[in-house]
Amino acid sequence: MNNLLTRSLNESQPVEMIYLAANNQITHRRIIVKEMRGTCFKAFCFLRNDDRLFKVENILSVMPEKRTLLKTS
Repeated sequence: MNNLLTRSLNESQPVEMIYLAANNQITHRRIIVKEMRGTCFKAFCFLRNDDRLFKVENILSVMPEKRTLLKTS
C-alpha cells in the first residue's frame, strides 16, 4: 500500500483507494498524493476536487488507477 502512495507522490500519478471516512462511510476515491506526514497524507481528491487530508489507517484498499481504453472504429 505504501509503495503505491509513495509512487503517486513521486510521479504525480493518480491511484484509486477505498477509504473509510470519519462518519464511517466507505468511499471510492481517485487521488494524487501531495505530501506524506507519518500516519497521514495530503492528496488531491478528484471526488471533492480539492486537497484533502487522509489517515493511512482508514485506507481499506489502494490500487493503480484503472484506465479505460477507448475503442476506435
